[in-house]
Amino acid sequence: MEFTASVWLVLLLALAAATAALAAPRRTARAAGWPVEELYADQVALAAEQAAAIARRRRADWARAQDEVDAAWAAFDAADRAARKSVTAAAFPVLKQRRTRAELADRERDLHRRATAACRRRELSIAQLNEVLAHRGGWNPRRHPVAQEAALRAAVREHRFALYRAATDRERRAWQDAERAAATVRGLRAEALAVQSRAGQDVRHPQRWTPTRPAKARIAVHRARALRASS
Repeated sequence: MEFTASVWLVLLLALAAATAALAAPRRTARAAGWPVEELYADQVALAAEQAAAIARRRRADWARAQDEVDAAWAAFDAADRAARKSVTAAAFPVLKQRRTRAELADRERDLHRRATAACRRRELSIAQLNEVLAHRGGWNPRRHPVAQEAALRAAVREHRFALYRAATDRERRAWQDAERAAATVRGLRAEALAVQSRAGQDVRHPQRWTPTRPAKARIAVHRARALRASS
């Protein structure tokens, strides 16, 4: 919303200024030493500069979103490795024997304690913690602590993967905003160059706004790895 409002404000200001300039009598503009075409060119150039400032902010937002994607992937990758190690440890047979009520109560308290600590570290979501505490979704407090640890590590990996997907969605939206801002700059600068040429002013070729997406390939690799890990 901020991006759309800012761009429209710039365009409306430029249009209003240009309309006012063109509506003024030519003899008034010439008497003041400001031909209409030159005044319009200056107004469009000013609008282009303002749009460029917005575009720079959008590019900075996009760069931050790329950093968030990398951080989210690193967190997911670490959680995935930990989950795989826990699965390997849980694969060893465990001697089954009847447990006392006190032992089962200890297991339940230990599960709740570890799940709560993981949620405080933001490794689990609130919804996941509620599932653990309510013993829903396959959470059984009677299971062996090794099996409980494997289940917790898998839940952490699931949460990290969800955060990674959310980060990639934000990065994509930030990139789209940056592209729209760059397109606005290119359009205004093209108009400014055309008007300057007609007005006989010196034509300058400013910085080209053609944003690339260097993180696109990296994100594709992240997604491929994540899909393999979740399969």
